[in-house]
Amino acid sequence: MKRRGTRRHRERIFSMIAPPFRSPRDRVGGLYYFGRMLDKIRCHLRGELPEEYRPNFGLSVGLDGMLCGMLGVGHADLIERMRAGGTDEEVLEWCYARGTRLNRAQMHIWNEFARKLGWNDRVAQFLAKVKAEDGTAAETANLPTAFELMDYREGRSQRPKTP
Repeated sequence: MKRRGTRRHRERIFSMIAPPFRSPRDRVGGLYYFGRMLDKIRCHLRGELPEEYRPNFGLSVGLDGMLCGMLGVGHADLIERMRAGGTDEEVLEWCYARGTRLNRAQMHIWNEFARKLGWNDRVAQFLAKVKAEDGTAAETANLPTAFELMDYREGRSQRPKTP
């Protein structure tokens, strides 16, 4: 088994100039992360989902599963819907028709939850493990949330200054 903390692995992470998915902060229909989840599903359906994303793809305890749960649709059902194609907005409308149409307050709750995931919560340990495996724990110590770490690892933010 290859060790993820190798220098080559870190260089590959930091050289990602055009990651295959958008930032988790990009909104679709007012929701953080939805577009990124659809991007990951599209990559998966084409057989192009990068290896490092496969272990957590669609997990119920991850952002994919939690957002699907908030919308009241199964991740596997969403994958099947994505096979038919359509715009992000059409797929979101399908989620609303099949599951739960979020009101403004629910969208706000989701967005704030997702934006802060990893900051002083149960996900913080997982993020620490990812940083350690990548060999970036020291330089990413001041990136406490999943969103910040995703954007950093995918080259959308500058390397943070060590605290």
